[in-house]
Amino acid sequence: MAPHARRAGHFALPDLENGLCSATPRHDRVCAKPPARTAADRNLGGLISAEPRINDRIRVPEVRLVGPNGEQVGIVSIGDALKLAQESDLDLVEVAATARPPVCKLMDYGKFKYESAMKAREARRNQAYTIIKEIKLRPKIDPHDYETKKGHVVRFLKAGDKVKVTIMFRGREQSRPELGFRLLQRLAEDVTELGFVESQPKQDGRNMIMVIGPHKKKAEAKAEKAAAKARRDEDSADSPQGDDQVSAPQE
Repeated sequence: MAPHARRAGHFALPDLENGLCSATPRHDRVCAKPPARTAADRNLGGLISAEPRINDRIRVPEVRLVGPNGEQVGIVSIGDALKLAQESDLDLVEVAATARPPVCKLMDYGKFKYESAMKAREARRNQAYTIIKEIKLRPKIDPHDYETKKGHVVRFLKAGDKVKVTIMFRGREQSRPELGFRLLQRLAEDVTELGFVESQPKQDGRNMIMVIGPHKKKAEAKAEKAAAKARRDEDSADSPQGDDQVSAPQE
């Protein structure tokens, strides 16, 4: 074992001969001595890769090595770490570049990247996106318009979306804020079965704003909508079609 290889644990490291490693399909470019830095590597204005350095791209004299199962191997030379990765048919991946010395782990990097991508994709799929719809009213709105606007609020809440209700005051209406307050209270009471007042009415310049949140989460609303559609499709498939029915011939 090289005299500078300080390690903890029982992970045995092979001796290196002439400082070289035999090539394998996974490590055909792995060598004990790191290659010299190129001009592109020294270009501080170049792009910084978000991916960790692996195998022969790790250019430090020694690393703190972690085994494939998380066991601590200890501080070893980069040559010993690469040799061990080659013989284990694994990759040497730098997982903590700022540590001194850097921490590297033995793993199947291709499999690791695939599993990480799948986890990120699943997380994005399950992420709940908050959508805020907006409805604008006038303090002296007529009954028909009010029912139309309320219908929009009901539809948004059923879909699991928040609704921002804005009362717009004009001219002398600004001296009667109680009109807008009572209108917002009325709307909140009319949709109380579907939503709740998340943000109480407050004055915002010439407008008065209130936010109503849905009782059901977005995912629950989508699941319920999908189930209702499935039931409708099933009922439609089971119902007889007039064109398909053939009447018996009359004698």
